[in-house]
Amino acid sequence: MAYTIASLIAGLVFGFGLLLSGMANPEKVLGFLDLAGRWDPSLALVMGGAIVVGIVAFQWAGKRPFTLLGREFAIPNKTHIDKRLVIGSLMFGAGWGLAGFCPGPSLVALGAGYQKGLVFVLAMVAGMVIFEVIEKRRVAR
Repeated sequence: MAYTIASLIAGLVFGFGLLLSGMANPEKVLGFLDLAGRWDPSLALVMGGAIVVGIVAFQWAGKRPFTLLGREFAIPNKTHIDKRLVIGSLMFGAGWGLAGFCPGPSLVALGAGYQKGLVFVLAMVAGMVIFEVIEKRRVAR
């Protein structure tokens, strides 16, 4: 139960931060990606802040055997860059650049009632379903 409450609180803080920083607004993200036009560097500051917090958190977590709630850490340890990772990254970046959303902000936009958030989330879920179908066929071979 404590894990669920902590997850809820973390999600609310993340969502509020996205709304407060404007990162749930796709025009803000597209402005950051528009290097040849009216570039908006504010997303770089948000990303930089997230990277600093992430580095500190991973350094601290790496020294502990368990989370604050007593669970084992599940920190990924795969470091190999393969074709699937590169293709997936390119597809993610293309979708982000075309829509101005990535998964977290799209869910926040959906919750805030933005129609673009709904369209993106539906497309994202469809992509996940298509991936699962393809992956099951690939593994079955």
